[in-house]
Amino acid sequence: MSQSSDEFAARLRRRISDGVLAFPLTPFRDDLEVDLAAFRSHLRGQLDARPAAVFPCCGTGEFFSLAEPEYERLVAVAVEESAGRVPVVAGIGYGFAQAARFAAAAERAGADAVLLLPHYLVGAPQDGLVAQVREVAGRTRLPLIVYQRDHVTYSAGALAELAAIPNVVGLKDGHGDLDQMQRLRLAAPEGFLFCNGVPTAELQARAYRSIGITAYSSAVHAFAPEISKAFFAALVRGDDAAVDRLLRGFYWPLVELRDRRKGYAVSLVKAAARLRGQPVGPVRPPLTDPTPADLRDLERVLADGLALVAGTDAR
Repeated sequence: MSQSSDEFAARLRRRISDGVLAFPLTPFRDDLEVDLAAFRSHLRGQLDARPAAVFPCCGTGEFFSLAEPEYERLVAVAVEESAGRVPVVAGIGYGFAQAARFAAAAERAGADAVLLLPHYLVGAPQDGLVAQVREVAGRTRLPLIVYQRDHVTYSAGALAELAAIPNVVGLKDGHGDLDQMQRLRLAAPEGFLFCNGVPTAELQARAYRSIGITAYSSAVHAFAPEISKAFFAALVRGDDAAVDRLLRGFYWPLVELRDRRKGYAVSLVKAAARLRGQPVGPVRPPLTDPTPADLRDLERVLADGLALVAGTDAR
């Protein structure tokens, strides 16, 4: 990595106005081995849609099921395919020792930065959460974005401490508590990056923009970048009618379907990519692929979304 943390943050901040944050899938063959050729093809489709950045091997990319050698190869392919066109931010996680090993692998693979996913299993007080980030950040030269979700929530005081760590450059939020996010934003120094990272983030994208957080992750981008881009364009130009059409006709039904079973936030995305002809394969256990009935409903929701963006009003 040749750029400093400040340079990376400035680069990503410039790109946020141009597109969503893409979280590519990790394709597996039927024997559950990683399919690098399919990953390369999937990435090319993602990059052609011009996202602000790509985040390989994160939640949508089933980081939690990857061995370190698989992970390093996947990140290296993402770096190679991006060829400097967009920042590559690799997921890392578990306890600080494991997260540091994944960060080292991301660094060897040429990633621009890392996203620290919530640690494994146990709850922790605020000083422990800060110490966890400090330990990981101190073991890598890469810029680091922290991800609060599930059992990890940072207070405004903890956020101020995190922002003082030289290579901690931002926070991705998976809770959707706008009161808390406003407090964190006010506690952060100028230039600190914030990202709406709730599942199916488009449903809350307008609300986050109201408190000054414009960046968001788009799982939909992994299987229907044309829908993701149409929504982003409508949001940026302030076209509330088009935003509502896409929310009512596609995103809301998708969320209702996602909430039917645990794990669907990932497995539905992968199933939708297969419906679009992408050979991304199955999910790895403990995730499960959608039931036949849910798959039929997904096909209908996807068709409705594609029909919406095919019309001039949704562009």
